[in-house]
Amino acid sequence: MQLTRYTDYGIRILMYTAAQPKRETLFRIAEVTDVFELSSNHVAKIIHHLGKLGYIQTIRGKSGGFRLAVKPSDINLGKLVGELEPSLAPVNCSEPYCRFTPACSLKGILGRAVEAYMAVLNECTLADIVVNADELLKTLPDTSISILELN
Repeated sequence: MQLTRYTDYGIRILMYTAAQPKRETLFRIAEVTDVFELSSNHVAKIIHHLGKLGYIQTIRGKSGGFRLAVKPSDINLGKLVGELEPSLAPVNCSEPYCRFTPACSLKGILGRAVEAYMAVLNECTLADIVVNADELLKTLPDTSISILELN
């Protein structure tokens, strides 16, 4: 199973914020777009959605930005993926219609695979994937490192 870019970017944004727990300044959309080379429009939509879900707090205005609203250990990856992914269905047998559908066992097998995939994600939190925060931050471009050192 492959996550949509939307979910992938949402997880990256949360990882980026969680990897910097002592940061006092707010994160900004422009910062995230520079670090990950993403569209600011796309990032803004994701941040808005993460805010509506309660994962981040958004602050509007000139000095605005965003920050984590909950502890990384309280963000379950399975729940997060379930909330961000439009569908976890492994195949769509109706478009185009597959003639095997009435007798096919593949859909059931793939369904069990998705359940196993989600079971693993349900065992993990955001804290689990940023446990090596120092190493993660070192992988960022030089421009983001200088941003981090200022904060």
